[in-house]
Amino acid sequence: MRSKYSIAYFSSIGLLLGSMWLGISFGSVDIPLSTLWDKTTDPVAYSILWKIRMPRVILAALIGAALAIAGAAFQGLLKNPLADPYTLGVSSGASVGAVMTIFLGISLPVLGAFTLPIFSMLGAAITMVIVLLFARLVDRTMKMETLILTGIIFSSFLGACISLMVALTGEQLREIIGWLLGSVSMRGWPYVRMVVPFIIIGTLIIWLNRRELNAMIYGEERAQYLGVNVKRSKYMILAGGSILTGAAVAASGTIGFVGLVVPHMIRIVIGADHRHLLSLSFLNGASLLVICDLVSRTIIAPVELPIGVITSFIGAPVFAYIFFKQRRKGVA
Repeated sequence: MRSKYSIAYFSSIGLLLGSMWLGISFGSVDIPLSTLWDKTTDPVAYSILWKIRMPRVILAALIGAALAIAGAAFQGLLKNPLADPYTLGVSSGASVGAVMTIFLGISLPVLGAFTLPIFSMLGAAITMVIVLLFARLVDRTMKMETLILTGIIFSSFLGACISLMVALTGEQLREIIGWLLGSVSMRGWPYVRMVVPFIIIGTLIIWLNRRELNAMIYGEERAQYLGVNVKRSKYMILAGGSILTGAAVAASGTIGFVGLVVPHMIRIVIGADHRHLLSLSFLNGASLLVICDLVSRTIIAPVELPIGVITSFIGAPVFAYIFFKQRRKGVA
């Protein structure tokens, strides 16, 4: 059993390092990795690597990792393999904050270029608070079914708000659509520095509740018998997942299916033990998004596809497979 986990970790780390090497080295201009530490060879290539490629690859890895570990946590908490970071409406809230910023042309002097991501994070946080308050109002025990239905209700409403702004917009339409499709292009080191604290905090919160997630697989009542403070753990996991989702959406726009596909694939390989599932989802989520970003900017170069299009092409068939498998299991 231990060797199975060792192989999984070594493979995941190797895949992440390999994907980052590919992401840094290949693109519209192929640059050898040695240029990273030797600027005298080619100063232009050195500048491209450190100012464009490196922050882009690191940001893609951070966002992929954040979405994947949040997806693993939500799937464990809601006991639903079809759950992902967007289930509870957090992504929709972040999207409303960002689209509203573009639509109204908001730009605060203090925040400058960070006005959009900050408003996006605020939208995610406010949505999470409202969803939790509404779910608690409906059902004081905060059952998982109530949370899911509440998330669906608010996602639908916020989706309608986004559609309204898109319908009413004029010149900003291309910018809004581009942001909604997801991208890590031209973000640079400032965005990396912005998301790192949120991703560290969100990941730490979820990681500290890994044993609680394992206990809650067997149901809330059983978890309570095992000594888990279910209500507190639920709030902590939801908060951690929301922080990660809000930060990811704020930096890159809406990138779907990463939080759905990666945890499910890892669960098939190593099982549902969250002590390993969370870590391996983090590593492989990072690898997946770095590879998807590389594909998005090279497949029809010099035109660059939104990264959300690539993840959707991968994720939609996997989603259909999971859904079909669940339905077949239910019939059986």
